[in-house]
Amino acid sequence: MKAEPESRIVKGSDVKFSIDDLSRMKTSPWDGVRNYEARNILRDQMKLGDKVLFYHSNCKHPGVAGVASVVREGYPDHTAFDPDHPYYDPKSKKDAPKWYMVDVQFESRLNEVLTLTRLKMHQELRDMVLIKRGRLSVQPVRKEEYDFILALSGCNK
Repeated sequence: MKAEPESRIVKGSDVKFSIDDLSRMKTSPWDGVRNYEARNILRDQMKLGDKVLFYHSNCKHPGVAGVASVVREGYPDHTAFDPDHPYYDPKSKKDAPKWYMVDVQFESRLNEVLTLTRLKMHQELRDMVLIKRGRLSVQPVRKEEYDFILALSGCNK
């Protein structure tokens, strides 16, 4: 899952969210996803207990910054219904929601951010969705890729 660790203002609100923010909050909804493919992953594929690689994007050195886990499976993203919220979508209705989110819980911070540049150096990750289609904000990760990244980071979560 991708998040933006540096400030970005949308409709007058800062939408920055980093692994440090999640660490402080312990648990947070993963809201604001406005891509249909990513929405489908949130809604249909992410299950309770699934591990999540927390990825910092839209920053100077994008990369994997930590690990979280899914503590609530996909449910309608209520931010889409609030006209004052940065992620408001007038076409999403409470009785027919267009967007979904999950809740995630902080597990650990990596010793260092594993940058996209560094990840691309490893043949073991050549087929990873992040390497092939980096713009998707929520994407599947195969167990072998997840384990390799954690080993690379020195993290055992």
